[in-house]
Amino acid sequence: MGEMGIVSTSSGGLGAKNNETIGMIVCYSPKMITTSGIWVGSMPWDYSLPVFLLQITLIIITTRFLVFILKPLRQPKVISEILGGVLLGPSVMGRIPKFADIVFPLRSVLILETMANIGLLYFLFLVGIEMDLYVIKRIGKKALTIAIIGMIPPFLIGISLSFFLQTSEDVGPGTFLLFLGVTLSVTAFPVLARILAELKLLNTELGKLALSAAIINDLCAWILISLAVSLAKTGATRFASLLVVVSAVVFVMCCIFVIRPAIAWIIRRTPESSNYNEFYICLIVSGVMICGLITDTLGTHPIFGAFVFGLVIPNGPLGATIIDKLQDFVSVFLLPLFFAISGLRTNIWAIHGSSTLGLLILAIFLSCTGKAVATIIVSVVNHMPMQESVALGLLMNTKGPIEIIILSAGRDQKVLDDQSFAILVIVAVIMTSIITPVITAIYKPARPFIPYKRRTVQWPKRDAELRILACVHTPRNVPTIINLIDASHPTKKSPICVFALHLVELTGRSSAMLIVHNSHKSGGHPALNRTQAQSDHIISAFENYEQHSGGVSVQPLTAISRYSTMHEDICNLAEDKRASLILLPFHKQQTLDGSMEATNPAFRGINQNVLATAPCSVGILVDRGLDGSTRVAATETTHHVAVLFFGGPDDREALAYGWRMAEHPGVCLTVLRFLPGEDAADPVVEPSSDTRDLRILTVITDNEREKKLDDEYINEFRIKNTNDESISYSEKIVNNGEETAAVVRSLDNTHDLYIVGRGQGMISPLTAGLTDWSECPELGAIGDLLASDMSETKSVLVVQQYVGGGEEDNEMETQSSPIRQAHCNINSTNRWPSRGPGTVQLQVMNMQRGMGAGYFG
Repeated sequence: MGEMGIVSTSSGGLGAKNNETIGMIVCYSPKMITTSGIWVGSMPWDYSLPVFLLQITLIIITTRFLVFILKPLRQPKVISEILGGVLLGPSVMGRIPKFADIVFPLRSVLILETMANIGLLYFLFLVGIEMDLYVIKRIGKKALTIAIIGMIPPFLIGISLSFFLQTSEDVGPGTFLLFLGVTLSVTAFPVLARILAELKLLNTELGKLALSAAIINDLCAWILISLAVSLAKTGATRFASLLVVVSAVVFVMCCIFVIRPAIAWIIRRTPESSNYNEFYICLIVSGVMICGLITDTLGTHPIFGAFVFGLVIPNGPLGATIIDKLQDFVSVFLLPLFFAISGLRTNIWAIHGSSTLGLLILAIFLSCTGKAVATIIVSVVNHMPMQESVALGLLMNTKGPIEIIILSAGRDQKVLDDQSFAILVIVAVIMTSIITPVITAIYKPARPFIPYKRRTVQWPKRDAELRILACVHTPRNVPTIINLIDASHPTKKSPICVFALHLVELTGRSSAMLIVHNSHKSGGHPALNRTQAQSDHIISAFENYEQHSGGVSVQPLTAISRYSTMHEDICNLAEDKRASLILLPFHKQQTLDGSMEATNPAFRGINQNVLATAPCSVGILVDRGLDGSTRVAATETTHHVAVLFFGGPDDREALAYGWRMAEHPGVCLTVLRFLPGEDAADPVVEPSSDTRDLRILTVITDNEREKKLDDEYINEFRIKNTNDESISYSEKIVNNGEETAAVVRSLDNTHDLYIVGRGQGMISPLTAGLTDWSECPELGAIGDLLASDMSETKSVLVVQQYVGGGEEDNEMETQSSPIRQAHCNINSTNRWPSRGPGTVQLQVMNMQRGMGAGYFG
């Protein structure tokens, strides 16, 4: 059956006194759901399901294309989704009659909007689950003041705009004012959390303050919008509006005192070692629609019921299970439909006339400045720095899904006409789109430099605690790292503190995060996905090792971040935990035939970035099975370790680590020192603009001083281990890189671990020419040679020593040894002027290590 009826449009806007309405009735056969096929003459666009599938396909393709285009501009996904709807709507493609009639016919709008609102219900439900109500109890006066005072200017702006934006005569000015005020004052909590995570501000004082204020802001906004919706009911008396408000309060009380205890009962009935019953999950998921139905029946918007229902679900495994099951489907499939519908409703051609354009510009300006200025003033009064105050003012202006939801509710209730709706949608898009780029441009948080002494393995006292940040990509990395740590001789007198960090690529979700796991409580619930299963396996392995080994403490963590910024999380964590050594797995793994195969090219980039910016020493472990099946026994020799010493700080660090391992009764250590012969050529340095030249020239200038440090440290090592039969020392005289490579290849097969210095920046005739053929320069010349040429039974640890760059070096712990005194003197003579906290360390390491320029941008 074809369409029939009268066309219905609503016109209104600036200066309009009357709204002209023409009714429209659309009829179609309920049997016209699926087509019989084009071969029998049925056209797909005449049937509801093919049209609906076409609409969804176009919406998802358009929005994902815009996400790809706008990603370099650091725009939130909601911007792409709204703009996708605008492109497909009456503003652009909808102006083509055939396109509008075929793709978005009027008879299909009901189905599309119904699906979009279902997605909206579940989105607000997930927002409610993610919002921690216990945070409100811990919110201080500063966040509360910023949230409350920050909402006042938008309401004043709403009053001024209400004189220019006309609405239906059936809607009172108070209701219109509430909608405008809430629309301009709301802060999008979900979008703000993702922006803070992307800018690495989530765990800073500024980020915590912004999130706390946003929670208060959102709760106040939802209370006001519920009131506005109840007052906006067409034909409702004051008594009826009062009943709507009272019934909404009763619904909230029922959720708190009835539904929440029922959810707690479900949690108590579920054993810690089992999954939640599918019946319970189905009941909760169905409860979203039931709560939406109840609040819609009571006169409040359905999304209010879904949001409150999400709030009463306690944070924990149940909430995580629900989010894991729903989030991808809701955020990828259902929610874009809602924002596309908002864009389809937005007709920019409804904004006409120079006065309207001027009003649009005024609305954007007032909306952006009003709340920002109020937040800045309150922040300055609370003794916050001006830069952070400006950043907080901009962050509190973050808009997104919540504002679009409020605008759509206002349009549905006929509080906003087409022109007002289009203006406010454009305001929301512009305000949200400028936040991240502006914050990135004006706010450069300086990470406070954390002074601590033990940044290397060499310098602490021999009985001091060794703190290691062990990074793991997959469970396959775990056995060799555990055996290496165990062979490092942890004792109660000289313990080792291990921070086991599982590195996980950020995919799907928008927020990077660092998860600190409770020790010995990781197995409480089964894994929800493959990543969590890997994390549980890794945590369990390290904790099992801790329980069966004395002198070792383990803190498991998981870092979920993009590979391009993962090195920042590693370095920040190493500094926070005052680590002396960062252990990184090599980006290649051994295959069954003994060859090395690259697992993920991004792992190599992480290693290179960490080497360039690390606040402590770094070790890259080339895993070829360091007795991965058995732990090192204290009664028998199970490891034969060789240290190849060429000279320089990295080699001294390698020797220091090998020296510590030699204290283990199950480890035999061989130290082989390479010395230049009489025919060794002097190194030739060609000028270059590369930052490594500063390091190279410094090494050449201080060559004698470096050689003195090498000799003193070797002599100290030999004197203290003269009578130790498990330690052997020998020297090899070579003249060039070719002879060095021949000696390395001729080493016997008894060793299962080689420890070498990276030798970055060192110019030596002993390695001349080896770097020309290096496949992995981040391992250094000798490390690359060992990793590529040695047999399949030899693991390699390439070490880079932290060489200073902070003022705390003046306070570095020293002993009577002249070696330590000499090294401190070197550090003190190579000091750069301080440029403020958090800048000296990165700048000095950038020039010294020579790899930072490409990563600091």
